[in-house]
Amino acid sequence: MGSRTESESEREIWKAMEVAEGARGDNSSSHVLQSSSLTLDTSLSLPDLTPPLIELCKDLFKKWSRLDDSSFSVETVSGGITNLLLKVSVKEEDGNEVPVTVRLYGPNTDYVINRERELQAIKYLSAAGFGAKLLGVFQNGMVQSFINARTLIPQDMREPKLAAEIAKQLHKFHRVDIPGSKEPQLWNDIFKFYENASILHFDDIEKRKKYETILFKEVYNEVVEIKELTDLLNAPVVFAHNDLLSGNLMLNDDEEKLYIIDFEYGSYSYRGYDIGNHFNEYAGYDCDYSLYPSKDEQYHFFRHYLQPDKPHEVSDKDVEALYVESNTYMLVSHLFWALWALIQAKMSPIDFDYLGYFFLRYDEFKRRKEKACSLARSYLSGQESR
Repeated sequence: MGSRTESESEREIWKAMEVAEGARGDNSSSHVLQSSSLTLDTSLSLPDLTPPLIELCKDLFKKWSRLDDSSFSVETVSGGITNLLLKVSVKEEDGNEVPVTVRLYGPNTDYVINRERELQAIKYLSAAGFGAKLLGVFQNGMVQSFINARTLIPQDMREPKLAAEIAKQLHKFHRVDIPGSKEPQLWNDIFKFYENASILHFDDIEKRKKYETILFKEVYNEVVEIKELTDLLNAPVVFAHNDLLSGNLMLNDDEEKLYIIDFEYGSYSYRGYDIGNHFNEYAGYDCDYSLYPSKDEQYHFFRHYLQPDKPHEVSDKDVEALYVESNTYMLVSHLFWALWALIQAKMSPIDFDYLGYFFLRYDEFKRRKEKACSLARSYLSGQESR
C-alpha cells in the first residue's frame, strides 16, 4: 500500500473520463460530460476551499468561465466518513440560479472503492431514474445535478410508509441491468479487504495496541465459514447498492419522492446482502443495534420489496426465504464493514474512530452469529427434507 505517484493520479483521471464517457451510451448527444484535471484539497476549510471550487466550476463549465466569483455561493450538504458533499449555486448571466452538487472523494478511498465500477454504473442507474445526473469528473471527485430533497436520518427508515417506499425502490434498483460481468463481487472485495487489513502497521502507539489485539486467523475462519453457509442459500444475484444507509436516501417531503443516491459501493452482489446491510444501518453510526428491525418490520419490508404493487399477495414461503437470506447476509455485512474500517483506520485522514468501529461491527457479528446461522441451517435442512 505504498504512496501513489502524481503520474499515476493523472493517468487515472483520464481513465475515469474515458469510462464515464464510454458508459454514456447512444443517447448522450444532449448531455456532454465535462472533465477537468484539477484537484481540490479536501483538508481546507470551506472559506479556503471556495476559491478553488469556483475555479473548478469555471474550468468544467465554459458558460460559467466569464462569470464574476460573486455569482457563486458554496455550502456544505454533508460530510460522511468517506466523502464531502457541497452545493454550489451559480447565478447565470440571465439571472437564473443553477445548483449543482460537488462530491469530493475522501483521501485514499480508492483502497476501498472501485471508482471505475462506480462510473460505469452511474449512467445506467441515472437512466433508470436513480441518483443525480453525472455532469463532470475531476481529479478527486465528480459534479452532479442537485437533488432538492433532505437526507434521511436512521429513525426515518423504520417509519412504515417510508420503509415500504424504500423496499419498492430497492426492488426497482435491483432490476437495473448494468452491462459487463454479472459475477458477484462481495467475497472478492471481502478477501481483498482481509488481505490488506491483516498486514497494517500503525505508528500511533494506542492504535497499534488496539490493532494487535485482533486475531486475524479467527477473523479469516469466520469469513470462510459464513461464505460456505451463505453459498448454500443460492441467493439471487442483482446489481446491489451495498451501502443503503440513511445518508444515501433522500426525500422530497412536498412531492413525497424518495431518491437512492451514491453508488460508490455498487456491484453485482446477493439480494439478501443488500437488504441485510440496510437493516444493519437502522443502528446508525452509533451502532445502536437494539434498533435492528423486528421480524414484523422486516416482513413489512419484504412484502413491499417482493411485490411492490400487491404486497399482501406475497406468499409466506417467499417471505420466509427472504427473511433467512437477509438475516444470514446481515452477518456478512458486519464482516465487510469491520474489515473496511481497519483499512480506513490506516488510510483515512478523517477524524473518526475507525478502529473502534471495527470492534463494534465484529463484536455484533459474534453476538448475532449463532442465532442467525442456526436459523439458516434449520431452514436449509427443512428445504432438503421437502
